[in-house]
Amino acid sequence: MRLHVPIRLRWSDLDAYAHVNNAEMLRLLEEARIQAFWSNDELDGIDGAAAGAHPAAASTAVLDGRPGAATLTLIARLEIEYLAPIPYLRQPIDIQLWIGKLGGASLDVCYEVRGPAGQEPGTLYARASTTIVLVDAATERPRKINAIERAAWTPYLEEPLSFARK
Repeated sequence: MRLHVPIRLRWSDLDAYAHVNNAEMLRLLEEARIQAFWSNDELDGIDGAAAGAHPAAASTAVLDGRPGAATLTLIARLEIEYLAPIPYLRQPIDIQLWIGKLGGASLDVCYEVRGPAGQEPGTLYARASTTIVLVDAATERPRKINAIERAAWTPYLEEPLSFARK
């Protein structure tokens, strides 16, 4: 199963070639990942169940995203395969996310960046994978994925991406 996170493009995301700049793609992926996996007590309940704008991510928003949180999430690896330039679109792009690997202290988040949901034919603009390591903020050491996180993420476990140019 995949999460679908709609992300609006900003005019400033475009470069001189009138398409989304490759560096901005990192921000788009980050925004989708944060909305999918991090709770924010101002938007979500204290228990981490999302009550905000993306109910599809409600069951997955289990990481505390507030300043001073007990867990840090560090990017250990990121790979992007650009398939087509993204022009400026008024409708949000559809970033699909799933877990490609659920390890002991890390997880691989996979992404497909697609044209707006419901728009046919659907354009696949990019595919990406991010390895995230959970780190205990107090000790600055990796920490195990806990039972609540594992239960929230396991339904979204699918085959990892296989990049074409490897």
